[in-house]
Amino acid sequence: MSLKFITAEEAASYVKDGDNVGFSGFTPAGSPKVIPAAIAEKAKAEHEKGNPFKIGVLTGASSGDSLDGTLTRANAIKFRAPYQTNKSMRAAINLGEIDYQDLHLSEMAQQVRYGFLGKVNVAVIEACEVTEDGKIYPTTAGGNVPTFCRLADKVFIELNSHHSKGLMGMHDMYEPADPPYRREIGVYKPSDRIGLPYVQVDPSKIVGIVKTNVPDEARGFDPADEITTQIGANVAAFLSKELKAGRIPSTFLPLQSGVGNIANAVLGALGRDQDVPAFEMYTEVIQDSVIDLMLNGRIKFGSCCSLSLTDESLQKVYNNMDFFKDKMVIRPAEISNNPEVVRRLGLITINTAIEVDIYGNVNSTHIGGTKMMNGIGGSGDFTRNAYMSIFTCPSVAKGGKISAIVPMVSHCDHSEHSVNVIITELGVADLRGKSPIQRAQTIIENCVHPDYQQLLWDYLKLAGSGQTPHRIEAALAFHAALDEKGDMRTVNWADYQR
Repeated sequence: MSLKFITAEEAASYVKDGDNVGFSGFTPAGSPKVIPAAIAEKAKAEHEKGNPFKIGVLTGASSGDSLDGTLTRANAIKFRAPYQTNKSMRAAINLGEIDYQDLHLSEMAQQVRYGFLGKVNVAVIEACEVTEDGKIYPTTAGGNVPTFCRLADKVFIELNSHHSKGLMGMHDMYEPADPPYRREIGVYKPSDRIGLPYVQVDPSKIVGIVKTNVPDEARGFDPADEITTQIGANVAAFLSKELKAGRIPSTFLPLQSGVGNIANAVLGALGRDQDVPAFEMYTEVIQDSVIDLMLNGRIKFGSCCSLSLTDESLQKVYNNMDFFKDKMVIRPAEISNNPEVVRRLGLITINTAIEVDIYGNVNSTHIGGTKMMNGIGGSGDFTRNAYMSIFTCPSVAKGGKISAIVPMVSHCDHSEHSVNVIITELGVADLRGKSPIQRAQTIIENCVHPDYQQLLWDYLKLAGSGQTPHRIEAALAFHAALDEKGDMRTVNWADYQR
């Protein structure tokens, strides 16, 4: 078979109204850029003619604006899974214009294979190389590429020359069998490889290849401020203490870290803490801070699903491929986030909460319980199976008008049964081995902002007796006060006295 090069518009012409399209990528890393934009233009043209045109968008996680944003603004999406971070898409989801299913990222590929989300008609994959016999070498992410490529009727490749062909060999592409034939996932340390460095497809399915030269739309993060720096310092001090107490092995354990400013600050603090030995990561996303820690010898190895790096950091990797080639591996999401592997490796997991309640339940997805922010992502995959699960957040938001610690979370993604430690800039609440009331006391004493401490002590007294005390009509009073008066501090418990 000879490779057929086409335009993005020609690729888009094969996509029909109602199709499910599986896109590569995990975060903006490895996401296609030009074919989604061409599909959006086709949608606009069809709408102008009075014709329907919407597709199902299936990805590895979030993507860049040229995919999620462009298609949303063209009113071209009927369904979206499993995770997103795009401002335009978020607004459309919360207006009910896009049917969005928020899934654990480790489950996305298997739910597609099981047929739960419908047929995959088309796959659009970004690659740094493709061969005539159907070997596809992805760029900076694993995502759900193996499953999308195998199930799709038609495969289109964005061959992106912005990415180094040195990425060839950095991937470990493996797709487990479905039940009842599934076997154990043979990863026993972060650096183990179990698959192939490429995705093999029937070359006859590759309808066309579009040449591009476009960088990933990676999001830069703000420099650490006083709050995030203190949270990072608190995490590092806690883990150092656990090491000295013998509750973490002296060799330390692999880390998983979420995405964002707090995650960068935490990793930076761990890198600076000489009481913490050089460590490995088994995580979803490698960010800029990890690259610097690798160069400094503080991170020994990183297993991930994507290199979600600014272009400056990515070029640093490309310019030092001999150094990084044996220090990183990029996997599909169902392997990077696999619960079996997480439990086996004994990961210390560090993720970010929107809000936490006094008993340790965590909301990581919804503002005010109703408005989707981004999604659960992989935090549930890791938290539920961790050696030790940690959630971080600033104690307050919006200038103190919002407390991150509330009587009851307005939406629960991670129940108290999975959450071991809460850390804010004010301190650490170690919830292990504690009853619900003991957890509440520990959280209020150590993590709550002074403006809210007495309010939460008063709520705990108001809640009365029970194994997990709550005054049901008052449990969401913080949120009601925010809605009514714009400030949680205006809550008045006298309104709820019986």
